[in-house]
Amino acid sequence: MPITDPVQLTADLIRCPSVTPVEGGALVLLERLLSAAGFECTRVDRGDTSNLFARWGAKGHARSFGFNGHTDVVPVGDAAAWTVDPFGAAEKDGLLYGRGATDMKSGVAAFVAAAIDLVQDTPPDGAILLTITGDEEGDATDGTTALLDYMETAQEQMSVCLVGEPTCPNQMGDMIKIGRRGSMTAWFTVTGKQGHSAYPHRANNPLNPMVRLMDRLASHTLDTGTEHFDPSTLAVVTVDTGNPATNVIPAQATSAVNIRFNDAHSGASLSKWLEDEAAKVAAEFGVTIETKIKISGESFITPPGALSDLVSGAVAAETGVQPELSTTGGTSDARFVKNHCPVVEFGLVGKTMHQVDEHVVIDHVHQLKSIYSRILKDYFA
Repeated sequence: MPITDPVQLTADLIRCPSVTPVEGGALVLLERLLSAAGFECTRVDRGDTSNLFARWGAKGHARSFGFNGHTDVVPVGDAAAWTVDPFGAAEKDGLLYGRGATDMKSGVAAFVAAAIDLVQDTPPDGAILLTITGDEEGDATDGTTALLDYMETAQEQMSVCLVGEPTCPNQMGDMIKIGRRGSMTAWFTVTGKQGHSAYPHRANNPLNPMVRLMDRLASHTLDTGTEHFDPSTLAVVTVDTGNPATNVIPAQATSAVNIRFNDAHSGASLSKWLEDEAAKVAAEFGVTIETKIKISGESFITPPGALSDLVSGAVAAETGVQPELSTTGGTSDARFVKNHCPVVEFGLVGKTMHQVDEHVVIDHVHQLKSIYSRILKDYFA
């Protein structure tokens, strides 16, 4: 029986310095490994982003299980603050250290190892599709979206998909993500009239309407939650004038807010609300307010059912923990996959992702591979 070591593969991937958008050798390594195991691999590079599509089994098979993940990582930050080489894959006291150890080279290694072992040991009646991107931590414009565009053109289809992002807040097995909140950011620029702070009547201070607008937005209750989602949130993330002089009323002020929203809203409905509120304040204070909005993703839900039952059953069998079905947290590439097929997310405990000395519990990586292996066996049974 073949045994592909997910910890060794995680270490090999960590040693690839794949900070977005640099490929760093990670996808080259995976393509070589998967091709040797009989997967048909295609590089789907777009713009400055490298991506990998791999399929085992017949194209267009009625039963095809997909995995999605990313090999790109965030920058290390202050390298001097690390106690280990961020790309050294050091092992110590049952932990494996390195940038991407948790988010999410271990997840990719676990599903790649599970897929390789299954097709070599007990080839399933169906297809396994792996979509691995190098643009999840960046703008995500040429990553999973490019892979899905390629799949549509090539008539490749996943019946269901599991995204291997870290999902467990405290212990292995305690949470599966069946949806995600939407995310959007709005930037406001208020333009008034510059003047001397001793003669405010000769100026039109843009900070006054800016503060009023921020208070109106931050004080507003968007909703109280829905069946599968917590209440939507709005956070004021910056207010700035760039004004170093205390005796000058500035001409302009800028701010930004970030909204994480549930299925009671859409990006369009919230955009209209933001623009209406800005217009009211602009009229009240006699200033102009320019609004720029970016919607990073809409909220979505994969209703509890066959896919979540499949994953929950495997998690409970391997960990003894019954996972909670959740929609909490930020965004992930599942927001793109949901347009292609039903999708859920399950992965490791994510406590150290993006931190200095990021690390993963080595036993958890083996456990994650076992969970993914069981999911595949049960799906194709």
